[in-house]
Amino acid sequence: MPSGNILVADDDAAIRTVVGQALTRAGYEVRTTGAAATLWRWIQAGEGDLVITDVVMPDENAFELLPRVKKARPDLPVIVMSAQNTFMTAIKASERGAYEYLPKPFDLKELLAIVGRAMSEPKNRLRTPEPDDMEGMPLVGRSPAMQDIYRALARLMQSDLTVMITGESGTGKELVARALHDYGKRKKGPFVPINVAAIPRDLIESELFGHEKGAFTGANQRSIGRFEQAEGGTLFLDEIGDMPMEAQTRLLRVLQQGEYTTVGGRTPIKTNVRIVAATNKDLRYAIQQGAFREDLFFRLNVVPMRLPPLRERSEDIPDLVRHFFQRGVTEGLPPKSLDAPAMERLRRYSWPGNVRELENLTRRIAALYPQDVIGEALIEAELGASAPLLGLSGPGGGADHAPTREAAAAQEQFVSGIERHVADLFRSFGDSPPPVGLYHRVLRDLEVPLIAATLSATRGNQIKAAEILGLNRNTLRKKIRDLDLRGVRGFK
Repeated sequence: MPSGNILVADDDAAIRTVVGQALTRAGYEVRTTGAAATLWRWIQAGEGDLVITDVVMPDENAFELLPRVKKARPDLPVIVMSAQNTFMTAIKASERGAYEYLPKPFDLKELLAIVGRAMSEPKNRLRTPEPDDMEGMPLVGRSPAMQDIYRALARLMQSDLTVMITGESGTGKELVARALHDYGKRKKGPFVPINVAAIPRDLIESELFGHEKGAFTGANQRSIGRFEQAEGGTLFLDEIGDMPMEAQTRLLRVLQQGEYTTVGGRTPIKTNVRIVAATNKDLRYAIQQGAFREDLFFRLNVVPMRLPPLRERSEDIPDLVRHFFQRGVTEGLPPKSLDAPAMERLRRYSWPGNVRELENLTRRIAALYPQDVIGEALIEAELGASAPLLGLSGPGGGADHAPTREAAAAQEQFVSGIERHVADLFRSFGDSPPPVGLYHRVLRDLEVPLIAATLSATRGNQIKAAEILGLNRNTLRKKIRDLDLRGVRGFK
């Protein structure tokens, strides 16, 4: 059985009771209080092997108490609970030396697991942080999915581990990379982003590593690369899945050896940068296709972090809308708000462009409409205007409107046909195992005719095709290139 004395502080008597009973049943001795002053008195007296405390207490905020606790008893682990489930709460907890941050409401099993880990770890693992300015809110949302992101970021702030951020276009991958830098130990150094997909293939190595005068035609003077610009800071490699194979080989060598040479240069240059990479591609599939190096993937994928699409965290939409409207006010736009039906309409939308699409919508509303309070009809019109769908009915033809009866029947018949074909495919394998990569092969066989037919129906208009398919325009453009669909009739 576990053993040890745990101090619990929370101004909510029900939480004190529930947490105290759970810890007692687990074998711990527990003392509870509703006041930070009592908790501090116990800590000063040397009581407790671990502390669990709420942030907001009637007499003192736990973030104000934590520095004194870490100074008086630096080896005492403190678990912070909070109903203020924001990115900054997680960062404040980490910066002030909390062992763990636990957003309310929480699972008691998770709490017991954290307690067990804290009680079994060496007591000298915790550091005493320096106070920092916590103004600003780089990431917004209180959903369970975002809480996982916040907690992971808080753990990574003081490390130099390479991070691979995955997620659909518009989910905020660069915001996460900037948060890792701005609140980490390299925050005094530069943050240098580079969108690999936006650099011509024959210039990517020069962009990354720099070049010497005369290294190639047009190289009239020496030029430093992004690695040199990011020295002592963070290099953010966005859209890493689009990096040419030759550049991948050079990047792998840098990660392995910690040095590089400029294009046309011979002298190795030591580098001291943190690498954060991002992609909206399935790199494991790219490896199977021979488009991405497996050894580079494992070098970059030290800490994988998946950003959820907005449709998976629709409960964050009200906070995001208020955040974007408030930002608009600071930029000179008039203040706006949404009524309840309008907000609910936004939560029901599929958001193919994710948070970026929501931000653009709020900016457009603030700039174009005189109403202080925006209603559902205006939101319906905006969503419909931004997503005209071919062959769909409903006001404005929005991206998530129901199809006509004929179209719905055709879709149902199509899906049934796919199910029959998949069943026939697996029967054809008999007792043999299906081939590796079956999912991606079948998906490609479906994607090619679907995207080709959509482009043909829209006469090659990528904007309309992306809206019909529910894809971000950049995502569709990459699929057109990757699937070699430029020959589709009417392509623009």
